[in-house]
Amino acid sequence: MATYVEIQKFVQRHHGFVPKNGWIAHVKALRGLPTRRAGRGRRVEPCPPEKREAIEEALRHFGLI
Repeated sequence: MATYVEIQKFVQRHHGFVPKNGWIAHVKALRGLPTRRAGRGRRVEPCPPEKREAIEEALRHFGLI
């Protein structure tokens, strides 16, 4: 399984920004994938809609979706 750092590097190389860990976790949760445990059991930073496709592309690249 790809790490959050690998996903961040992929997105940075292909889309020019580094997604926050919370954004990755949010997209993974939306797709029904397991996520790392968030502080205090809640997600603080939902993924902006305009960034979601880039993160989903990275998840597809690593075979997670």
